[in-house]
Amino acid sequence: MPSMKLDPEKIVRIFLSVAAGAALTCAFDNVGAGFAAWLGPLILLAAIRKADGREAFLLGLLAGFVHYVSLLYWLVPTMHRYGMLPVWLSVFAMLLLAFYLALYLGVFAWALVLTVDRPVFLLPAVPVFWVALEYMKTYLFSGFPWGLLGYSQYRYVWLIQSADLLGVYGISFFVCAVSAAFFVILMRVSGQTWKNVRTGRQALLAGVLVIVVIVFFNTSYGWYRITLADRDTDDHGHMRVSVIQGNIEQSIKWDDDYVQATLDKYSSLSEIVISREPDLIVWPETALPFYFFYDQQRTDQVLETAAQMGTHFLVGSPAYEYDSKSDRFLLFNSAYLIDPQGLEAGRYDKVHLVPFGEYVPLKKWLPFLGKMVPEASDFTPGKPGYLLSVNGKDLGVQICYEIIFPHLSAAMARTGADLLVNITNDAWFGKTSAPFQHFSMAVFRAVENRRPLVRAANTGISGFIDSAGRIRAVSPVFETMTITRDVIVPNKPDLSFYTRFPHLLPWLCAAAALLLVIAGLRKDLRIRRHS
Repeated sequence: MPSMKLDPEKIVRIFLSVAAGAALTCAFDNVGAGFAAWLGPLILLAAIRKADGREAFLLGLLAGFVHYVSLLYWLVPTMHRYGMLPVWLSVFAMLLLAFYLALYLGVFAWALVLTVDRPVFLLPAVPVFWVALEYMKTYLFSGFPWGLLGYSQYRYVWLIQSADLLGVYGISFFVCAVSAAFFVILMRVSGQTWKNVRTGRQALLAGVLVIVVIVFFNTSYGWYRITLADRDTDDHGHMRVSVIQGNIEQSIKWDDDYVQATLDKYSSLSEIVISREPDLIVWPETALPFYFFYDQQRTDQVLETAAQMGTHFLVGSPAYEYDSKSDRFLLFNSAYLIDPQGLEAGRYDKVHLVPFGEYVPLKKWLPFLGKMVPEASDFTPGKPGYLLSVNGKDLGVQICYEIIFPHLSAAMARTGADLLVNITNDAWFGKTSAPFQHFSMAVFRAVENRRPLVRAANTGISGFIDSAGRIRAVSPVFETMTITRDVIVPNKPDLSFYTRFPHLLPWLCAAAALLLVIAGLRKDLRIRRHS
């Protein structure tokens, strides 16, 4: 019987691929290991440097699968506990999503091997392909831009200021470019090759130049933007905002026996902060677990609370409207603004809904999908760009999941939002890393649009982020508390470059990636024909 020998080189490649996925996940933990993001692409490049297209795709797929399984593990307890799915089906659904997202890393690795023949060309190709695929992930199949590489840098305030030029995609671009540059330098120093091509002196110098330029640009621009944010604030307006973190357990949130207790809790917490004379009190997403203006007794209690306290309230609640065209009621996930007289002053309806949580995709053609999550309600998306006004300042409200989509906040800022407000209910996630991952994305919405951001979460993380992305106040998870701060709101703030052109960098990367792949495929075809 012939002996089976494992190829040591293949074992090393597999190990490096797994390590790359693990490094990417470590960058998104809740203790601040964002530096690991700079290692992830480098390790993956080491894994595929001698691979053919098929093997590179599989190695990238493996790295992505390891990354997304360890990043999105919290989906299993969420779907099992609140979606009422069996554990095995919850695990299967999470693995299926992880596999889908891993395909992007597989394509990334395949595209590099297909198009890059010389090490020096890795410097532009790595960030171009990475950003193009992140952009595709943001929109394809409703989009799921959770854990974009740039988000891992949210704690490094000096490095992320250029997000007001190129968005979170720009930070991903810079991280990938520097990671590729270090890889090229390491290949030169160690005498290693890329597809049997040695790294020349020009590639070494180009790698050093890329690192110096990117680090110098980001630190100097970061210093400039932060200095600018702290200067000349005398002519800026101020709004005192109180955030209420009710800490209502998700399992009882919609239980009718606890609705009144929930409402009383939010009212009593609001009474505590009223002595601080806030201009606005913010309650989280669906803080009112009933249909506002339908349950009249409880609605009156909320309106009377606002009138007695004499200030504006922003409260999350489901809403509905009758649509005569379809002869049915339309349900919305909404945020109501109540004025100091206890009257409704506006309503924002969530625009980007959560698939399988707030609606079932392709339900008309695939009705069996609805049975996977029996409690999923069919909400209707609202109209984008609707602002709410408080004391002459316009609020751009983003409800829960919407904050992870960069273009939605940019659209709010272009419409005229002076302050971004994110209300959410992260109780679904339990005591996992998901609330920290979710919060990190909100930091970038503030930097990208040069707008302060206020966040109210049912169980945390609630907080205040200034226009430079600095976290001014933050709450722990699963604690009942209130936070009150004066928010500096610029008078007639300018639009950042990113706010004006949010799609510029990813479009350029997508176009460049497409051209590179076409050229690579044509070259590969010519080689095959010649062979």
